[in-house]
Formats: sequence, C-alpha cells, structure tokens
Amino acid sequence: MPKYYEDKEEDGRACGGVREDLRQCLLESPCVLQEKKSPKQCLREGHCRSLQVTFFACKRSMVSVCSVFSSAGSL
Repeated sequence: MPKYYEDKEEDGRACGGVREDLRQCLLESPCVLQEKKSPKQCLREGHCRSLQVTFFACKRSMVSVCSVFSSAGSL
C-alpha cells in the first residue's frame, strides 16, 4: 500500500510522495537485499512496476499541464 500520505517530510518536488514510495520499494525488494543488485538494475528488471507506472503517470500529467499553459500564450 502506498505510504505517501503517511507521516513523511514534505518533499516539495512534483510527485515526491510517489517517488519516495518507489525508492523505498526498490531498496526493500529481494532484488536489492538478497541478490545485491543496484536499485536501477532492479527497476529495469521490472521490480516495483506498479509504483513505476504511477510515478510516470504523475510526471506525465505535470508535463501535460505545463504544455497547456505554454500553448495558451501563443494564441
């Protein structure tokens, strides 16, 4: 279950809570703890996939909102 709504320091960055959950998921995964692989390598292998997709969707929504505002100024 996502932890971004629990007691955490305010990240301030876009999608900070989901980013932190993804980081924690990777660091606590068997891939990192038992197989001693890097979090980046485990991410490439598909670990914590649902949080990765959620983080991507969050970042993508931020880009979409920004492009709407920049496009409106050129009309």
